[in-house]
Amino acid sequence: MNINLTLIAQALTFAAFIWFTVKFVWPFMLRAIEARQKIIADGLAAAERGNRSLELSARQADEVSRHARERAAEILVQAEKRAAQLVDEAKTAAKEEGNREKAAAKAEIEQEAARAREQLREQVAALAVAGAEKILRREVDARAHADLLESIKRQL
Repeated sequence: MNINLTLIAQALTFAAFIWFTVKFVWPFMLRAIEARQKIIADGLAAAERGNRSLELSARQADEVSRHARERAAEILVQAEKRAAQLVDEAKTAAKEEGNREKAAAKAEIEQEAARAREQLREQVAALAVAGAEKILRREVDARAHADLLESIKRQL
């Protein structure tokens, strides 16, 4: 065998292999590669969309959280105002109740004082009558007694 003939046969076989590969194998490989590239590109695009969506969601969550904190602060301020208002109302009600109780106590004191004065007047009148009885038993002088009774009346 000649080296030239072997070399030519190998070259022809290699050329036939290349033609067969380009004609029948290469299109399948290119389609598979292109499909794989498309899948990878779609995956990267989806990942990018996911990242954007995640960033947007994070911003929205921060916004909602900030809004919730602001609303909570507003609610706390309103609650504090309402608490202060309730305290003021309770103080006012307590003062009014105290004033009513004071007035009732004063009225009761005045009634007790009036009763005590009345009892004192009754006792004084009884003493005056007893004194008058004693005076009448000793001597009977109508004019002196009338003056005495008149002065007692004025004192009462």
